[in-house]
Amino acid sequence: MYRFLLTPRWWGINVLALLAIPVCVFMGIWQLSRFEGRVQAQHAADAKPDPAKEAAAPLADLLPVTQQSSGRQAKVTGHYGEQFLVPDRRLDGKSGSYVLTMLRTDGGKALPVVRGWLPHGAKAPAAPAGQVDIVGSLQPSETADSDGAITSGGLPRGEVGMISAASLVNIVPYGVYDAWVTADKAAGGLTPVPAAAPANTGLDLKAFQNLGYTGEWFVFAGFVLYMWFRLVRREAEAARDAALGIETAA
Repeated sequence: MYRFLLTPRWWGINVLALLAIPVCVFMGIWQLSRFEGRVQAQHAADAKPDPAKEAAAPLADLLPVTQQSSGRQAKVTGHYGEQFLVPDRRLDGKSGSYVLTMLRTDGGKALPVVRGWLPHGAKAPAAPAGQVDIVGSLQPSETADSDGAITSGGLPRGEVGMISAASLVNIVPYGVYDAWVTADKAAGGLTPVPAAAPANTGLDLKAFQNLGYTGEWFVFAGFVLYMWFRLVRREAEAARDAALGIETAA
């Protein structure tokens, strides 16, 4: 009754099932390992001291920005230059703008400094003149996936959609550090902007998406096996009916 399994057509079906099931299982295990990695990263982060409470270090000692240095207190000296607004940024449930000012350092490059947040309609205060010493939480350059980032363009003059060296270097006549800091202290009616957690760490939505994908891949593996058994059963029943001379409905 099951000789049909040795026909060329069923050899193709069998091979496809034998390949699909381990691939689905492998992908499920891989997604599970990514979730477990995020859990371990969260446990490691919980065991470490709060980076914001560690002693401030010179900017050069913390670059490039990593998951370990993100959020660390960086200190840097320079002179403020061009200033921009970063619109549509939320703070405490309210929408407004970050005030982003370029800090020219002695090395010639500039560090983007978020001096604070202000509500819509408020005028951004001018940056302090002369040499300033800044202490703030170090952050990596934003990307198109960052919360609040605007990539569509078309912003008014004096506004930028995201805090990124790749975009800022096109609108200022000097080099830009691939990082930024959010100042601990804000003046002139600005509200300090808290540092964001490092990307790809902790049990955030993406971590639980990995867990959801794990279940999906195992469901796919089970579905492939179920469909193979169902096809085998239907073919076997058709062969049995044919042997008994029973005509099946088209």
